[in-house]
Amino acid sequence: MNDEKQQFSTRLADAMRAAGYEARPSVLENQFNSRYWGKPVTYQAARRWLIGLSIPEQDKLQVLSDWLDVDSHMLRFGNQPSRRVREKRGSSLDRLTTRDQDMLDAYLTLSLPRQKLVRDLIEELSTRGASNRGDA
Repeated sequence: MNDEKQQFSTRLADAMRAAGYEARPSVLENQFNSRYWGKPVTYQAARRWLIGLSIPEQDKLQVLSDWLDVDSHMLRFGNQPSRRVREKRGSSLDRLTTRDQDMLDAYLTLSLPRQKLVRDLIEELSTRGASNRGDA
């Protein structure tokens, strides 16, 4: 077994437990897919991450680190120092109106499946909007 992949799987399982989740493929699959806007991962992919057979791509790694509230570099590589400069978070949030903030507050009260439904709808509308700028 690849040592790098095994070490990643250990860090992932530890981060899941630290965040209050069981380190099981079904938990990882469900929680990850409720937050990821791309093609959902399968149970088998989540299992491969947890048993040290594969490491997710960077976009998926970022979703995992955001969900588990850990640094993506630490999750991927361990406690090696990160040389990357972090982008200031929240800068786009400064432009939200009160109505936008109320909508986000309401969104956060939804169940995870309903939040995913809203994200999917927004993604679909924004994709169509890019090709049909005249939609109302």
